[in-house]
Amino acid sequence: MSATLLKIENLNKSFGKKEVLKDISFTAQKGHIIGLIGANGAGKTTIMKAILGILPFNGKITINDKEVSIDKHQPLQSVGALIEYPGLYPYLSGREQLKLFATGKERERKVHNIIDELQMNRFADQRTKDYSLGMKQKLGVGLALLNDPQFVILDEPMNGLDPKATKELRDLIVREKENGVTFLVSSHILSELQRIADDVVVIDHGKIVTSTTMERLLSSNKKYYFIDTNNNKLATDILLKNNYQVENKEVLKIPILDDFSINNLLKILLSKNIKINDIKQQDGDLEESLLKVLDKEVIQA
Repeated sequence: MSATLLKIENLNKSFGKKEVLKDISFTAQKGHIIGLIGANGAGKTTIMKAILGILPFNGKITINDKEVSIDKHQPLQSVGALIEYPGLYPYLSGREQLKLFATGKERERKVHNIIDELQMNRFADQRTKDYSLGMKQKLGVGLALLNDPQFVILDEPMNGLDPKATKELRDLIVREKENGVTFLVSSHILSELQRIADDVVVIDHGKIVTSTTMERLLSSNKKYYFIDTNNNKLATDILLKNNYQVENKEVLKIPILDDFSINNLLKILLSKNIKINDIKQQDGDLEESLLKVLDKEVIQA
């Protein structure tokens, strides 16, 4: 079992009379990617700022068993972060800003590696006042990863990135995780979180709705086979007569139930001279899982 890197206990935070966080408690294991999910205003960014000691709070936060607070920042030396939009110097180039924040003896190597890893060579020497949102996001992520941190906090890191850049960032996060780096990632792009997160913390109105593994969260969903044939209408009629459920008749969407056998299904279709053009399995969907969790919370409330 992985060791605990981050531990949050009974975190509470109010701004004036407004209670923003209510008894937040969860842990992050070393070498894991934790997805922090919730609607705008749910409290995700406030949690991240509390971890970074940016604002005062009630409760206890430790990183590697060392306490963090607004006046205790020593544990943050091994932490990199991108919170909200990156704060950049508009008249410095991306490369210059990376050099400015690089530490240690191998500053040039670190800057070169980050520019390379994030495919920033094309614009690294332009002044950041001319950067697009996607370029700024890449540089912000680069600054977070620059000094070989053990723990990285990323708030909406894929904001403004095109599909190619999103995949490159996703691959980079996974590679860093394989090197033992721990990530806490907030994102509204649920399909991306589903691909990379080991664990999930769902926040709603400042409270934790669920804290679990991604696998466990998705396991409550139905799984499906999608089958395309040379005659989907006839194939649907045949399967319905044989007591199979078919939820979509354009491309056959068939739920995988406890006694389901794909071999038996295919035998039935092939025996009726139905040709199979394509078949694929789809596991649970994160959005569907979250809606179930949030619906339960509403019902319980």
